[in-house]
Parts: sequence; structure tokens; C-alpha cells
Amino acid sequence: MLQAEATAFQGKLLQAQKLESLGVLAGGVAHDFNNLLTGILGNASLALDSVGPFSSVRPLLQQVVKAAERAADLTRQLLAYSGKGRFIVEPMSLSALAEETRQLVQLSVPKSVQLKMNLKKDLPLVEVDAAQLQQLLMNLVINGEAMGEEAGTVQVTTGTQQLEEGDITPGFASDQMQPGVYVFVEVQDTGCCMNEETKRQIFDPFFTTKFTGRGLGLAAALGIVRGHGGTIKVYSVLNMGSTFKVFLPVAKDQSTLQVVNSTSAGLNGRGTVLVIDDEDMVRTTAKLTLTHFGYEVELAENGLRGVERFKESPEIFSAVLLDLTMPVMGGEEALRRIQSVRSDVPVVLTSGFNEQEAVRRFAGKRLAGFLQKPFTSQQLAQAIRNAVGPGEAAWCF
Repeated sequence: MLQAEATAFQGKLLQAQKLESLGVLAGGVAHDFNNLLTGILGNASLALDSVGPFSSVRPLLQQVVKAAERAADLTRQLLAYSGKGRFIVEPMSLSALAEETRQLVQLSVPKSVQLKMNLKKDLPLVEVDAAQLQQLLMNLVINGEAMGEEAGTVQVTTGTQQLEEGDITPGFASDQMQPGVYVFVEVQDTGCCMNEETKRQIFDPFFTTKFTGRGLGLAAALGIVRGHGGTIKVYSVLNMGSTFKVFLPVAKDQSTLQVVNSTSAGLNGRGTVLVIDDEDMVRTTAKLTLTHFGYEVELAENGLRGVERFKESPEIFSAVLLDLTMPVMGGEEALRRIQSVRSDVPVVLTSGFNEQEAVRRFAGKRLAGFLQKPFTSQQLAQAIRNAVGPGEAAWCF
């Protein structure tokens, strides 16, 4: 008995180590790829903004932007798998989110598959990124409809459940999980069951029982769940189909957030922006973009050089665009030194990771905004315009 328990524990430990290693790899690839995509998407969108509506190259540029945005979607899935895919987190109802996603989910399943939703009202709120949770639901439902050619049913259920310490499965659970009450969403299908070998591999990137070369969906789903501090359980019974049950922690703040979008008369601006980024393509793209929108731009290839340039004449800079991760000196130390010289300079943080990582690294620091890579020329111009515009106050992580 003890031998069997030791073997099971060792298997779970190996699974957790494998997921952690693959997550680090996926996050690193996504980070580097986002830097490259910033150059592609930024320059293409800038070129698109510069040509006339009837130019013969306009359709070609639109295709480049579209392809870059699709590539950005892939990096978001990689970030989701690595557990670093949360971008805009706010308290919301899981049932309401599932209901909002109903039509999109319905369109993604064949007509032979019936979609049922059993959504509990008045659930406690959970702190989630809506886009990531919608992707999670889509991935689980699409996996559930893979039940062959026969008609079947996929049912989505929400509710609450008390989890004890023994219910928190190593490998599939976030390190943040503690025993307590959790909100769950369950996706159950009536397809053929999975054997133990399949259950051990379903969350591996690109593993699939359909056809070669796909299968990132469940891997991304697991990353989304762990990134939100939850866990996922898998059940499969012969002739009764499979069930995926996701548990998410209840939000400490049970009041919904009101998001107010800032408006601006235009994207053009005036002043000098210091761009600090170790990627040459990102610096070049940022300079072309901001120059196009009326700014003077100075460049620095790392945090140390950026701080040195800022100290030379801090009064001339209207804003700083600061990368999070750089060699020689990273964004956190660079921000500290820049603000020690001039505390009121607006600083916009940018990263190939996401706002969650920024929150962790820059807790308590005053910033004028956060810009996720890859970004279009319009998004960059808007972020700087918001930072230097009249009446815009800096905010704290």
C-alpha cells in the first residue's frame, strides 16, 4: 500500500516538474516572439496608417497586420500555458461570463452536438481575465465535442464547492491554492471515455487524439487555470464520457469594477519620449511610430544607458517608455533610479509578458500605464498620449 502511494506521489511530482519546465520554455518563447511581433505589427500598422484608402498596397498591409495579430493570439496561448496569461483581471461572475460566451461556444460545436448550460445564479465573484476565461471555456467545450461522428451532449455547469487539502491535485493545481470554498465550472460530454495513458498526456502541448500538429487547447487551458490560482480535475468513465472540472478561488473583493475608458481628441502629441528597450527592432519601431505622431524620440539599449541619458537632462523628457526585462539593468531598477531623479515623469511600462508580472515586480510603483507587446502603432501612440495628456494622473500597481 505504501509502495503504491509512493509511486503515485512520484508520478504526480514528475508531472508537476514537467509542467513547470514546459511552462518556463513556453513563457520564454512567447516573450521573445512578442518582441519580434512588435516590430512586424507596429511597422505594418504604421505603414497602413500612412497610405491612402485606395492604395494598391493597402490590402497587402492589411494581410500582414492580420497575420501578425493571429501570431499574437498564438503567443497569448503560450503565455496562458506558462501561467502568465492574465492581462486585465477584475471580479466577475463565472455564470455571467459563461452565459455571455454561450453563442460563441454554440457556433464552435457541430449541429449534431447539443450544448446545455446549467448555470447557478448569485455565485461569488472570481478575479479573472474575461478573455482568458472565455478561451478556457471554448477550449474545454471544443475538446468535449471531439466525440466522433455520433450525436452527443456537452453540458456546462457552474457552482461552488468546498475543497480540502487532499482535493488539491499536485501538478494540475496552482501553488497558491489553499483549502476553502471555490467556484467551479464543469464541462461534461457524453463521448467515449479516455484511458489512463490519454489522461496522463491530455495537457501536454500538441498532444491530440484527432490529428497530428494540433492540441494546444488543453495545454493552454491548464495554464489559464493555474495562472488564476486554481486547479482542474479530469474524470472519465467507460460509456459515460469525460468531465473537466475547473476550480477558481473566490475573489476577496466582491464588488464589481467599473472600467472607464480614457478618451482623447487625437493621437498626435508633442514633447520628447525616452524609449528604453534592449530589442533594436522594438526601439526602431517605437521611434518611427512616435515621430510619425509628432514626438521627438531618444533611444537607449538597456536600463543603465537609459538612466544615464535621463540624468543628463531630465527636464526635457515628457515621458519614458520602459521595457520590463533587459540585460545590464532591468526595468525595475531603472524605474527606481529615474524616479529618484524626477518623480513626476510619466513612465509607461511595456513587456512581452503581461500585467500580472508587472504587478508582481512593480508593486507600489507609480506608473502612467502598461503596454502589452506586441502592440500596434495606434496603441503605442494612445498610451503615450494618455501619459502626457492634460489631467492624466499616474496610477499605482
